[in-house]
Amino acid sequence: MATVSPPRPPAGQPPSPDKPPAPHLPARRGVLRPGAGRWVAVGALALVVLIAALIVFSGSSGATYYLEMAEAGQLVKGDQVQVGGVPVGSVTNIVLTPDYKARITIHVNSSLTPLHHGTTTEIRVPSLTTVANRYVALSPGPNNAPALPAGAVLPASATKPVTDLDQLFNTLNKPTRQGLKEFIQGSAEQYVATDPEFGKAVELFAPSFAATDHIFAELVRDQPVFTSFLVESAKALSVLAAHKESLSNLVEHANQTFQAAGSEQRALAEALRALPVTLSEGNKTFAELPSTLAALTQYFNVQKANIPAFTTLLQRLRPLLSTATPVVGEFSQAFSRPGPNNDLTDMFRSLPAVAKALSTASPNGVRALREAVPLTSLFSPYAPELAGLFHTFGQTTAYYDADGHYARFSPVAPSFTLGANNTLTPASADQALEGLKSGQLRRCPGAATQPSADGSAPFTNNGQLGCDPTETP
Repeated sequence: MATVSPPRPPAGQPPSPDKPPAPHLPARRGVLRPGAGRWVAVGALALVVLIAALIVFSGSSGATYYLEMAEAGQLVKGDQVQVGGVPVGSVTNIVLTPDYKARITIHVNSSLTPLHHGTTTEIRVPSLTTVANRYVALSPGPNNAPALPAGAVLPASATKPVTDLDQLFNTLNKPTRQGLKEFIQGSAEQYVATDPEFGKAVELFAPSFAATDHIFAELVRDQPVFTSFLVESAKALSVLAAHKESLSNLVEHANQTFQAAGSEQRALAEALRALPVTLSEGNKTFAELPSTLAALTQYFNVQKANIPAFTTLLQRLRPLLSTATPVVGEFSQAFSRPGPNNDLTDMFRSLPAVAKALSTASPNGVRALREAVPLTSLFSPYAPELAGLFHTFGQTTAYYDADGHYARFSPVAPSFTLGANNTLTPASADQALEGLKSGQLRRCPGAATQPSADGSAPFTNNGQLGCDPTETP
């Protein structure tokens, strides 16, 4: 059976024309009949494998490009070429050019070829503290740009070498490098005696990372909601960016606020110490708040019937308030008028200085006034009468104050008396003087008016004035 099928040529090489294939041998057809189906299946499978190999390893498997860089950045053959973190090729060769530049050969898979003008490359590392796992990061140019043919060279202007940690340190001056060195040494000394605790912390890294993985899994579990969150966050950040000046002012004012708060550290510490007690009391207050709100609700429900009357009161009170507003404004201006020494506040502020000056200028006079206070207190309730007596003596009989007439005498000369049937009859001299009293020398303030219901008139100051409340006209 093995002599029936000729040997298969290598993959990619067509069969020799001087060896006709087996199906053209009619004399042997009868011999193949017992196992012909199995060998036909094997030949079909080999043909499929051959076609797949031709497709995979044919000329459409990618393209080769060259990169010119100032230095290779410790790349080695076999390092990956990545686009957005996805491998798309590898480094196949690294040579030194005559002008002492690194010429790096990369092979890019067919899924990304051909590259276009505007393509840039950069050597990157996962960490600045390692020399392994370096790769070429490829940033393809736009598809509407002209295509780069296979074998094209990307000049040094389109490439960027890696930045090593030593280069970063070389940018620092000597004092800064020395300080960084001392910081690293001090950090090492800080963790010398904490090996067991650090080991326990390291044991918790894996559960922490697992929990973090669960968190991110929950975040991306509902993609539409997460996408909407990102879009709305971007809109919010755009709105904030449009008001960057206001945000800058806010941050500046917040900085000033925190500085002012920091300058009051002692008061802030005392406030924090008192905070638990305050919160405890607040908790009690909030616990009693429902009953208070219930009582207020009941109160307002009862007051609903009084709302119309209250509305009427406010309507009638409005003219009074309109009239009183300028008066209150003038009264406020009398207490505090712009400018120095022109209102009651300035006068009251000057009184301590006046008292001090009087006590030093005439101590005897001040002492005499203090000793005269018990004597003059007897006349203080009669101040309106005395003021009226010396001010407008001729009109005192026509005015009243809270204590009655300004004067305690008035001429009475009635010409008529009220007779029977409410008729007026001429009065005699005796009738005119009837009812008058004399010898009332101890009348109390307010005795000239009708006695008040609350007992405030006549005023006796709890019996300390020495007047007689029964002496009334």
